Amino acid sequence: MFNPKLFIEEALDYLRRIYGSIDCAIACVSGGVDSVTAAIIAEMALENEVVPVFIDTGLMRFGEAEAVRNALSGLINLKIYDYSDSIVSNLSELSDAEEKRRVFRDLFYSAVSDIARRHGCSYVIQGTTKADVVETIGGVKTQHNVLTQELLLKYGVKTVEPLRNLYKDQVRALAHHLGVPSSIIKRQPFPGPGLLIRAVGRFNRDKLELVRSATKVVDERLSGCSYSQYFPAAWEYDVVSEGCLDGNLFKVFSVKTTGVVGGSRVYGHPVLVEGFDERDAFKLYEQFDAVRHPHTLVSLASRDGGRYFIAIRIVETEDYVTASVPVVERGLLLELAEELLENPEVRAVGYDVTPKPPATIEYE
Repeated sequence: MFNPKLFIEEALDYLRRIYGSIDCAIACVSGGVDSVTAAIIAEMALENEVVPVFIDTGLMRFGEAEAVRNALSGLINLKIYDYSDSIVSNLSELSDAEEKRRVFRDLFYSAVSDIARRHGCSYVIQGTTKADVVETIGGVKTQHNVLTQELLLKYGVKTVEPLRNLYKDQVRALAHHLGVPSSIIKRQPFPGPGLLIRAVGRFNRDKLELVRSATKVVDERLSGCSYSQYFPAAWEYDVVSEGCLDGNLFKVFSVKTTGVVGGSRVYGHPVLVEGFDERDAFKLYEQFDAVRHPHTLVSLASRDGGRYFIAIRIVETEDYVTASVPVVERGLLLELAEELLENPEVRAVGYDVTPKPPATIEYE
């Protein structure tokens, strides 16, 4: 049984023992429960030696930086640094999921290193968790905040990761014990690379802005729901093959998405099935080879014209290592799909019915 009080005592003891070697540390804060909790524990131990920072990568949701600053007002004195133009420009036209994550990591930690130098700091506090480490070491996907010694030397920083051995549910229990506001504890998880990995396939500014606007629609529609995580992703409506399943048409997209089969990463083409009610669709993924097709979706709405497909992803999970897909009221999904179709760039909308495994929660 996880004991938050004991964990805090041990974490503070560790941080205070290494205090002498820390000149100062910047704490990378995204506004999520992991990074906020790590920053609070570090400040409890190291006090004024910690500088909390928010890095605007340009891959954030609408108004993210100010929303995070306001949410943490009175809890953390956050400094905001804007690296959006350079990061987005250097990611343009990349398409492979792992390459996008690796390039983002380099760009992000170049910014971290730059900020650390400005403050004369050698250390970085970050909210890396057990799930991040497991997925990276297992080769499922590269989490940008899991760094080897070689990478630390490359970026010229040292890391302190108080939560590295905890899963998400344990971090939330710890945050609750520390008095972190429920708005932070329950905040929708948001990946380090942000909308980069929800603009699936070839990355460009047009697709980024489409995902950003779709995210605003989905957040507004589902904000009162208690699902663990929900978000849209977008890719080109480019179908490479079609088939028939129990009398229903299915389409295979040219883009590739990430899955996990037997604990290992797979990278295959998502499938869209027409004609199934979502309540009857939760075994559909078993009809397809998960290695070749890690994500199965059911169609919600479509129209003529438009370049992009939008996938709606909703999951329930405790630790983010495994996840299930909830049955969502069909009317809500259809209303959401119709609103997303109001964007002339959107041709069709579908609901992802694949649990983790064999799909990953994120598409890249």
